[in-house]
Amino acid sequence: MAVTLKDVAALAGVSPSTVSRTCKDNPSISEETKERVRRAMAQLGYDPGGLSQSASPQWETSRSIGIILPPSQKEVYENSFYLETIRGISQFCSHRQYMNTVITGQNETELLKVIQSLVRTGQVDSFIILYSRQKDPVIDYLYNEGLLYVLIGKAYQYANQTIYIDNDNLLASQEATEYLIRLGHKSIAYLGNDSSLMFSADRKAGYQTALALHQLPLRPDHCLEIASVSRDDGSSLRAMLQSPDRPTAMVVSDDILAVSLERACLEVGLSIPKDLSIISFNNSLLARLTSPQLTSIDVNSCQLGIEAASQIINHMENPNLMATKIIVPHHLIERDSCRAFV
Repeated sequence: MAVTLKDVAALAGVSPSTVSRTCKDNPSISEETKERVRRAMAQLGYDPGGLSQSASPQWETSRSIGIILPPSQKEVYENSFYLETIRGISQFCSHRQYMNTVITGQNETELLKVIQSLVRTGQVDSFIILYSRQKDPVIDYLYNEGLLYVLIGKAYQYANQTIYIDNDNLLASQEATEYLIRLGHKSIAYLGNDSSLMFSADRKAGYQTALALHQLPLRPDHCLEIASVSRDDGSSLRAMLQSPDRPTAMVVSDDILAVSLERACLEVGLSIPKDLSIISFNNSLLARLTSPQLTSIDVNSCQLGIEAASQIINHMENPNLMATKIIVPHHLIERDSCRAFV
């Protein structure tokens, strides 16, 4: 069996990213640590191949961090959450004189090829990933290659070894649901994104937790998930809104979905908040531009980016640090899309 970078790291008693940086003669690694890693490589017969310094002659002057967006043909570029997060990353990196490379792909295969090309040519070898999903081949690649990355979102793979920045999405969704319960609503539905995305899974779980704690019914037909707004015809949502026992309130996992819900309400003749109260997430510009304006959970998108940039630069400059987990606070912004149910 071929010797891997992780084998070298285990023998040398360092992180895989330290081995990777030693192969490139990164000046942030002490000479003592480099020597320990090199002895482990020699003992195991490890060939660094494309990780050697010759493959990346500009390493010592490179200060570029890759920002990985979710694979998407269109929708990611229309979501202000990612723009606000990138603003936070860029703001912090500019202050510390680091550059950013935004990495995109229409699907997972294309995205992974772009990342591999950037790593192979030495242009980027530290990454901030703006999403977290289950069983992600991008995460597998970065981890197995010993590359430094920070995740925005709760880690699903390699959780104990992953630096991640997140909100407490489960608690936030529980609080959003309980806000509607305090307004007197007992029939509360949920509209969310694909649950393979960790934030969406947690927000759905928070909604379910709140209903269970308050002994309210959890109805499968009142819990809808839409993988793509642009490709969904809205028939399931309209059917729920037109049913005789339709919900009086909804928790929506994203402002973009909430705007789609407002449109669906208009199509079937429901008034917000008279007929349906809505609370959503992200507190984006969309929440303020709709009529009525959306009550929304502010997840501090820009701060998520700032914290991610701070952590990755800190670990780049201090490569033996342990993986850290940071939770960014959320707060409720009350506007006009909710009212008391009488």
